[in-house]
Amino acid sequence: MGHRGDTASCLPLLLLVLLLLAFCRGRVVRVPKGPLIRVVGTEVVIPCSVSDYDGPSEQNFDWEFSRDTDFVRIVSTWDSTFTSEEYQKRVGRGDIKLRRSSNDAVELVIRNIQPADQGRYKCSTPSTDATVQGNYDAEVQVKVISDGLSVSGSKGRSSMPLRLSEGDSFRLRCSAVTTSPEHTHLHVTWQIKSGSAWRDILSLTHEGKFQPGPGYEERYRSGDIRLDTGANDTYRLSVSQASSADGGAYRCLVSEWVRGADGSWQRIQEKSVEIASVSIQRTALDVVISTSNVSVTERDSLDLTCNITTDRSGIFQAEVMWYFSASPDDTLADAQLLLSMDRDSVVSDSTLISLSHVDRNSYRLLVRDVDVEDSGYYFCEAAIWVPLHNGSWHKVVERTSAPVSVVVTALEPDYDVFLNASKTPKFSDDPTELHCRVTNAQDTEANLRFAVSWYYRQRLRSDDVVAGELLATMDADWTLLPGGRSRERIQNGEIIFSKKSADTFSLRIQWTSESDRGDYFCVVSAWSRHRNNSWVKSKDVTSAPVNIFWATQGPVFNVSVHSDSPTIYQGEVADLLCIVTMEGMALEPDDMSFDVSWFAVRSFALDREPILLASLDRRGIVTQSRRNGSSDISLERISPLEFRLRVHGCEDHDFGNHYCIVTPWVRSATGVWQREPDIRAKPIFLSVKMDVLNAFKYPLLIGIGLATVIGLLSCLIGYCSSRWCCKKEVQETRRERRRLMSMEMD
Repeated sequence: MGHRGDTASCLPLLLLVLLLLAFCRGRVVRVPKGPLIRVVGTEVVIPCSVSDYDGPSEQNFDWEFSRDTDFVRIVSTWDSTFTSEEYQKRVGRGDIKLRRSSNDAVELVIRNIQPADQGRYKCSTPSTDATVQGNYDAEVQVKVISDGLSVSGSKGRSSMPLRLSEGDSFRLRCSAVTTSPEHTHLHVTWQIKSGSAWRDILSLTHEGKFQPGPGYEERYRSGDIRLDTGANDTYRLSVSQASSADGGAYRCLVSEWVRGADGSWQRIQEKSVEIASVSIQRTALDVVISTSNVSVTERDSLDLTCNITTDRSGIFQAEVMWYFSASPDDTLADAQLLLSMDRDSVVSDSTLISLSHVDRNSYRLLVRDVDVEDSGYYFCEAAIWVPLHNGSWHKVVERTSAPVSVVVTALEPDYDVFLNASKTPKFSDDPTELHCRVTNAQDTEANLRFAVSWYYRQRLRSDDVVAGELLATMDADWTLLPGGRSRERIQNGEIIFSKKSADTFSLRIQWTSESDRGDYFCVVSAWSRHRNNSWVKSKDVTSAPVNIFWATQGPVFNVSVHSDSPTIYQGEVADLLCIVTMEGMALEPDDMSFDVSWFAVRSFALDREPILLASLDRRGIVTQSRRNGSSDISLERISPLEFRLRVHGCEDHDFGNHYCIVTPWVRSATGVWQREPDIRAKPIFLSVKMDVLNAFKYPLLIGIGLATVIGLLSCLIGYCSSRWCCKKEVQETRRERRRLMSMEMD
């Protein structure tokens, strides 16, 4: 209750104080609290500001100086005649000047301050207020002390060159001492200049704190960069694990600080000295595998040696790692680490791979019992480690060799493949059985297995080569993989593939049809076991073919192309006949059918790709290819064995070799249509000529007609001109008729 009463009694007094402050508000001019201690010969900056004023926003300032009682005018922002005579030269040279920092603040700058400049400095502002309130000037005491700071390098030398190797350690020393009469503190900073600007490395501040420069924080925390103080006011910079970035000029920057009247620290001067020029030589390291491309046989040993050379002297240790990759462009992240030997010569474990240190610069990799999977690219990586002052090791350089290609040649098993027919058909629907045997093979149970692929190849009457068609494959695990031709028949049990023993495979056709006639052969693949127990195919051996054939009465077809007029003129119709002939047993027209396709080669020789003109299938459907000219094509069957191609309105581009390809279809006694091999006719050359008479008939008639019309018109014009335009009146002289008189009468 008592406290509440005291608070209530203080409220009127508080309101009175606030009211008085409101009425007493006025202009305030401020300068720093003195005394300001400055060192002779340095630059002094004294700020002055004004606040709570009326009038224009930009205020003017006058500066005056006094050693005792009277003030002497120094400089003004608004009156050029303000300066006293004793300061006019210094102001004119710029040794004393005013520097405006804002509308309401300026700085008095005095260069090369001297003991005579010690005294009181007053900053004044002319009144621009409606009423005079507050203060219009402020004073600050400046004290000038002698320069007692000296900075020097080690043993008095200002700079010395240092040549170091990458990873080395070095120390730099500088001495800094002050004999100032005031209580001052030193701020020491080590800097480096590798380009055009100096960068801070590490500082010991005037408050006794260590402060690393930008980019050196981690090295300072790890202890690689240190700043130690020693006797005789020395400051030592220690750098460990020097890299190329540590090369450059080093200097020691020392500033002197004093605590002001307001408790803040003020820097009163700064000096520096270049200590050393450090050059870091990169450690040279070459890593080379002694051999180039290597070829070894499966189950032999692979021997590779990695040689390293370096210009490093002194104590160092090498670390070597061997890598394997499937591609020469793989990075270390993609490659497989085989073995490594650290700087203490400790090798990682491996069963079939060993790494040995042959001598100081050679490291041997030995891979025993190589496999085809060991084919690829091998390279080694080496690193140089140097000891540090604290007993730890630092890696100064690392290099990787060029990859070496290693090819492991598989041991091909030696075996033969023999195919025979135990059952051959004599008639259609008889069974066929073939046996594919592997002979002269060794080590089949332990490290070798066989797989078989069965192929069928149709025999043609022509010399064309037909590729084998896959019937089925039985792999090393006895799994049957049917081909497209026999898939349905295998599922229906019409064709049976089996493995009689480890080296015998059989093919059985329960009911052999005419379409099954042809050559059969088998391909036996050898699969070898690798050291990781995987099976890889190592060799293929193809058997000699066995022909399955029996005599049948079927007809033999031949095809020819005929034309009554192989040479025609433009615009006429070209007739080409594709004629099919038969030899042997004759067939009824209903038991045979044909697919007919017409082709053209647009050249005198058959050296260009043929162009499909039109086709007629066995159902009577005609298909024409797209044409660019104005001529047209028609294709029709004119008899069971004759097919006519007509080219209507022939043009120049219709010339060339023309031929037809016929695919016979024959219906067997069981009613099944069987396709016979394609038959290609010998081409006939179609020539297209220009009809000169017809080509010039109409132009001649038109020319004669035009000439006649022009002649008649010329005659008509001449007649009219002579008749009406050129007529003249001619007057004849009248002659008297006198009769001749006889001479006798005369």
